[in-house]
Amino acid sequence: MADNKNVPEDYMDDDIIVTFQDDEGNERYFAEEMRIPLNGAEYALLVGLNVEEDEDFDEEENVTIAKIVKDENGEDEYIVDFPEEEFDAVVVEYNKIMDEAEAE
Repeated sequence: MADNKNVPEDYMDDDIIVTFQDDEGNERYFAEEMRIPLNGAEYALLVGLNVEEDEDFDEEENVTIAKIVKDENGEDEYIVDFPEEEFDAVVVEYNKIMDEAEAE
């Protein structure tokens, strides 16, 4: 992850911003929307930020799930490459959380 110098200031106040580099070396920014606990691990629902103000940017197409692990300094590290079965289990858990929230 890199610094967040290209992220608009209104995102920086309360949001957790995560930066990834794509295959072409471009930085992509995501806001942590929510954390999903599952089987002793923690995952984050990350929503892409349109920092370039691209008219074709679709927020719904720029959503991902990352596994949160602690690095050697105890800081959160976001991992997007993890087994598909694990990803599927997180999606099921997310849907349960959303269903419970709607029922309230």
